[in-house]
Amino acid sequence: MERILVSACLMGRKVRYDGAAKTSGDALLAVWREEGRLIPFCPEVEGGLPVPRPAAEIEGGAGGPAVLAGAARVLTAQGDDVTGAFLAGAQAALAVARSFDVKVAILKEGSPSCGSLTVYDGTFRGNRTPGHGVTTALLELHGIAVFGEERIADAAARLREIEAFPRPGAGSGDGSGAGQEVPRISPV
Repeated sequence: MERILVSACLMGRKVRYDGAAKTSGDALLAVWREEGRLIPFCPEVEGGLPVPRPAAEIEGGAGGPAVLAGAARVLTAQGDDVTGAFLAGAQAALAVARSFDVKVAILKEGSPSCGSLTVYDGTFRGNRTPGHGVTTALLELHGIAVFGEERIADAAARLREIEAFPRPGAGSGDGSGAGQEVPRISPV
């Protein structure tokens, strides 16, 4: 069974910058939760940021790839540089994904960590621009397909493809991550 990395806020955990959750009522997520496929994760919290925390955006709306390359920073509206925490959270997400042989992630759209189609443009005016968050960029760089919460059907189609044609020699074959310990999170 393939495991799925999922934004903890989509699973009802109050880890967002404003101390809230963005719980998804999607039926497929509920099924996957019952099957034990989901690995909830918040890169921003795992990167060391508190809950609540100041809102942050990628400067100039440059996107996650630019942050990974050192060409852009993640800043709060007050100008504090939180790039290090975003990079640490992205690395932690990748480590957890690798430990469970994750090939698909469902992350919160628009987030400077998790956006897969859009991120906020860095002006703190609520404007979005096409781009990836820092964690999404790193996961995709390592071959993990990332989908936002509005594209769960697309994630399901990708999972069906993966399960129909498993890679030879990939992990234990069951995607369970057996014997792997996950820091400070637990699958639902």
